[in-house]
Parts: sequence; structure tokens; C-alpha cells
Amino acid sequence: MSDTKIPPVSRRTFLNTTAAAAAAMAWPGSAHGFHIWGSDVIRVGVIGCGGRGTGAAGDCLRGAEGVELVALGDLAPDRLSECRAQLAKLGASNAGIAAKMKVTDDKCFTGFDAYQKVINSGVDLVILASPPGYRPTHLAAAVEAGKHVFSEKPVAVDAAGIRSVLATYEKARAKNLGIGVGTQRRHQADYIETIERIQGGAIGQVMSGQVFWNQGGLWSRDRKSEWTDAEWQIRNWLYFAWLSGDHIVEQHVHNLDVANWVLGAHPVKATGVGGRQFRTDPKFGHIYDHFAVDYEYASGARIMSMCRQIPGSANRVGEWFVGTKGMSDASSKIVGDTPWTYKVPERRPNGYVQEHTDLVASIRTGRPYNELKQVAESTLTAIMGREAAYTGQEMTWEGVLNAKQDLTPPVGATDYGSLTVPPVPMPGKTKLERMWNE
Repeated sequence: MSDTKIPPVSRRTFLNTTAAAAAAMAWPGSAHGFHIWGSDVIRVGVIGCGGRGTGAAGDCLRGAEGVELVALGDLAPDRLSECRAQLAKLGASNAGIAAKMKVTDDKCFTGFDAYQKVINSGVDLVILASPPGYRPTHLAAAVEAGKHVFSEKPVAVDAAGIRSVLATYEKARAKNLGIGVGTQRRHQADYIETIERIQGGAIGQVMSGQVFWNQGGLWSRDRKSEWTDAEWQIRNWLYFAWLSGDHIVEQHVHNLDVANWVLGAHPVKATGVGGRQFRTDPKFGHIYDHFAVDYEYASGARIMSMCRQIPGSANRVGEWFVGTKGMSDASSKIVGDTPWTYKVPERRPNGYVQEHTDLVASIRTGRPYNELKQVAESTLTAIMGREAAYTGQEMTWEGVLNAKQDLTPPVGATDYGSLTVPPVPMPGKTKLERMWNE
């Protein structure tokens, strides 16, 4: 067995240790503001050390003063080592960032329980960047332990996960904990100013819109002989709905979040189509490579959503909204009765960095913001679209939210290594209420 292999821990052990650790780490109620644990320094831990986790760690160190990166955790030792190497490279080019890196060998954790070891390591803020299927469990454990959180999007992959996240949102509110989520458009001045104008009536009543994330292919990892079924799926996580939610959830959630933001609401119904034309090889798991969904909102507004990951196809990522008095791309211009163009500053802030700046600043005021509910609703919007395409049926908000759907493989008494690939969803046959292998 390679020393880079993911340790073979049973999922039952994984979940049981979560509960024990969470119960042992209650946050004292008086230390939520600027002065944290007797220090002005905010100590940060990262859970999930792949590309996004490594990037988020760097963005946090760039974006805020008085923070220190002190702990790292990942399932696989090789991913953690790569993360440390990348961060060291970043520090070598920036002395200010290097001074904030305080990770020592004894604060580096691997395996299925690495996340709880990071949470228990004395951190104040945790960055959650493991595959999205783990997000509800990691969010619940962090909030139970009284930690502020920056979570990558999406925040769940199925109905059961969304219900868990909404419960965690309420617990975080009760504890006055900050939760920022990686929908960086919400922290970009161009989107903020344009959408404020839209919501102020600049294009009249919003009647319809289109949102897009069309691009080429993404990375995939060929299976190695020493990997178990589970290890291969986890390392190749984009292509399995129990880990990524499919690309409409994992990636297109950004644009759907903008639609919900503009309309100030979530959709009530969805009808959609989709399939896999290019990514038919088994290495691409069982997800689709294209979706098109029609969303209906309570106001009567309709949003057409389109996302595609097929090499050689035209790229388009963005949004467009049509109102009774004009139109807008939600990020730079308004055309119609009151035309307007966003004035781009000489030095444009980086949204990936700004979202960390804003979260840390809110924590220091003692009034941390909590973005978890709005992103849970955007994630459920994406899940609605996926289910409309997978099942071939019209989906309703309440129907999906309350569905008996849990895509996480079952808690078993045996090793977590053997894991069947679920079937490719088939409209007319696939059911909304289903378990991971249906």
C-alpha cells in the first residue's frame, strides 16, 4: 500500500468520531468578537487541501491582517503535502504571507477523521474545501464546536444534505458564528452595485432572465490499481453525484445564486432536460455533461438556465435579466429607460480575496454575517434543476426540499473501500426519492 493512500476507515467510524468530537468542543459564549481566545489573532485551519482549499488558504492570508494559518487536514497525505508545497511557494514570493503561515507537522492531519482533528486543533476559523458531499457533516461539526466557517460552494448535494445545512444555519445564528460561503460574486463591487440598481427599479419589474455556465471539459483522474473503488471516486470526485452533486450543482450554482439574488427569491418550480453526449467513458462516472432548465418564480418571472462541460464547444459564463423598463447583465451595465455603466476602478478587487476580507472583518466587529441560508437555497435551486433533468418530471421547491433523497453511500459495518458506481440517471425511470445507488 502506498504511503499516499487514503486510510481505509469505515464510514461508521467516521461519523461516530464526528459526533464525539463535536460534543467535546463547545464554544464559550463570551468570545465571539474581536478578542478571540485571549488573542487578537484569528487562527485558521483548512479542511480539504486540493486546489480550491489551497487557493482559499492563500486568499484568506492575502485578504486579512491578524490571521494565521495553523492547521491543515485532508483525506490523502499526498494532497496535503502538495498543499504545503504550494503555500510555501506562495510564502517565498511574499514575506507578509510567509509571516502568517504557522503550520507545523503536528498540526497536519490525514484520513477520514482529519477534519475533526483540524477543528479540535485550537483554530478559530475553518475553511471547508473537501468535495461538497462532505459539506453538511463538516459544517455541522464546525458549528457544534463553535468555530467560524468559510465554506466553499455548494453546501450540499441532495435533499437530506440541504435539510442538515438549514439546521446548522439556525445553530450558527444562535451562537453568533460567522459563515461565509464561496459565492464570490456577492462580494464583488460590480455585481453589488448593479444588482442594487436592479432591485431599486432601474429595469422595472424583472420578468425573465438567462444564466449560463458553458465551457469545455475539466480534469479527471484515471484509476490506479492500488486504489479502492471509494478512493478512486473520491479522487475523481467531480464525476459522482454523491460527491459533487453533478456540475449543475457544483459549478452552475454561481449563476443560479445571482438569479436568486436579483429576484430576491428562490424558484417554486423547475422543468429541465440534460444528458451525457461526450463524457460517456466510465472514468467520467455517472453524471451528465449538459443541462437546460426553466425555472419559475412566485412573481411569475422565468429564468432559463444552461450549463455544459463539453470540449470544443462555445464558452459562455454569465447572466442576463429582462425587466419591464430595461435589461442588465447584473455586473456592469443597464440598458433601457435609465442606461448606466459600471465604472471599473483602476485597481479591481479580487472577489476570491474580498470574500475572506469581509468575513474576517465581520468577525472582528462581533457581528459576524451568516451566508449559509442564501447559499443553501441556491444549492437547492441547482438540485431542483438536476432532478428535473434526471427524472424528466416537473419539480417543486417543497417537493425537493422534503424528498426522501440521500445520495450518500450507506453507513456500513465493513470497510469503505468497495463502492458501486450508481447508474446514469434516465428520465422517465429515475425517481426523485432515491438512495445513493438508485
